Amino acid sequence: MSNHNSRTKARLRVHEIIFEADTAAGKAFDLVLLILILLSVAVVMMESVEELDQRYSQLFSILEWSMTILFTIEYGLRIYSIGRPWKYITSFYGIVDLFAILPTYLGLFFVGTHYLVTIRALRLLRVFRILKLTQYLSESATLLQALRASRRKITIFLGVVMTIVCIVGSSMYLIEYDQGSGFTSIPRSMYWAIVTITTVGYGDIAPVTTLGQFLSVILMVTGYAVLAVPSGIISVEIVQAQKNILPTQSCPECSREGHDEDAAFCKYCGGEL
Repeated sequence: MSNHNSRTKARLRVHEIIFEADTAAGKAFDLVLLILILLSVAVVMMESVEELDQRYSQLFSILEWSMTILFTIEYGLRIYSIGRPWKYITSFYGIVDLFAILPTYLGLFFVGTHYLVTIRALRLLRVFRILKLTQYLSESATLLQALRASRRKITIFLGVVMTIVCIVGSSMYLIEYDQGSGFTSIPRSMYWAIVTITTVGYGDIAPVTTLGQFLSVILMVTGYAVLAVPSGIISVEIVQAQKNILPTQSCPECSREGHDEDAAFCKYCGGEL
């Protein structure tokens, strides 16, 4: 029983350091982790520059493997400190943490895969929880909640946009297909319509007939209105979401966040907070 209690205390202590930032040890650990992530991503970027790679190839390799080993140990500690490891392994951060170390090992068997370690940049998202910047935590939670609430409206909106693209693309194909202007198929014409309605305008395809140019003008003007719609939808949801911001305490059993201030148990797995 004594050994079991000792292991439980050790696991909770590791969890507190790795997943929480309320203590000096936890904040120090997370800040060091962020620095290592930045350094690792910078090494991969510099390694892709041929001149630097030729000159510092051995140094880059040593740094990359050193940090990969450290990240592997950290990943193992995260699994060890969670009461239900699969909850963490299959979570967003768990998958990102795994993908952050896999490319270097895969690079032993497949050439070039180690460049994928730039995915470690995603781990910088932890900075919001690590530094306890309340205003950023609040805003990020609000934005996420607003995006979730508006997903159906956005889906319908995208459906309408794709319908317009299909109609205009097909019409432009009928108008321009024999003019040598690049509208050689309906999919290619739809590509032009997407580029035009989003106001990107690459210029690789352009109508030459009067009717085609008139249709493109209408699509360009429509594009400005189309860009404004998602902003309006999300803005309304953000206002609603600001009323329900939850704290970010991490559950020691499943590592999930978003519990109420006075919660004593995790609402996802039932573990004690």
